[in-house]
Amino acid sequence: MRVLATTALALVLAAIPALAEDAPKPATVTQANAAAPPSASDLLFDQPQMKNTAPGSTITYNYLRRSGISGGPFGAPLQDTLALKIEPGKSPDARDIRVTMFSGLNRVPAGPFEDMAGNPVVSLFLENHLRGLAKVLEANPRYLKLAIRRGLRDKATVTPTKVEFDGRTVEGWRVVTKPFEGDAMTQRMRGLENLTYTFVTAPSIPGEIVSIEASSKSTDGGELLEEKLSYDQKAG
Repeated sequence: MRVLATTALALVLAAIPALAEDAPKPATVTQANAAAPPSASDLLFDQPQMKNTAPGSTITYNYLRRSGISGGPFGAPLQDTLALKIEPGKSPDARDIRVTMFSGLNRVPAGPFEDMAGNPVVSLFLENHLRGLAKVLEANPRYLKLAIRRGLRDKATVTPTKVEFDGRTVEGWRVVTKPFEGDAMTQRMRGLENLTYTFVTAPSIPGEIVSIEASSKSTDGGELLEEKLSYDQKAG
């Protein structure tokens, strides 16, 4: 893998929503106990996730990143928030969205998004994650992006799960993939070839995205990377 210019990062996630074009589209699933689970691309990229958000509301996600790798290549531990300010879109299921991604010196430019049916936090999280991962591995970000794309298309497991929300238990889905497992460039991954990506969604949650996590541990159980975005019910 070779180093790519920083400007290429703008293209990192450009093709990820095209997962929907790579996989057959299943029938719309409205309940987590349906006979056949939806595909990962359907859950993460095809659903109108913003349809259940109230215009004028703000959706807040808590962000955490920490790493036990010596020398701190991922930087100091970071805890911050990502907020989506929701306004009406042009169509009933879509919204105009203003983004505040992190605070102070950690602020990352993002959005705004107009007439958006899907939840942009999926792409925002992955873009930010891949920016850091490409820097640490001195890797071509497009290579990493394509590996995650293939992982979600070909290696993902989708299982029903339960989510606690507003004092009750609601139905949801858990998507798990290890896109770099068995990769030809394993020797260049600095032990991160076991990176596991976990997405939890639930139709009852505003914006449907409950959490997104990228995690990796060393063979002795040490934490190489823990990066997570979680829906903040208290802020809702």
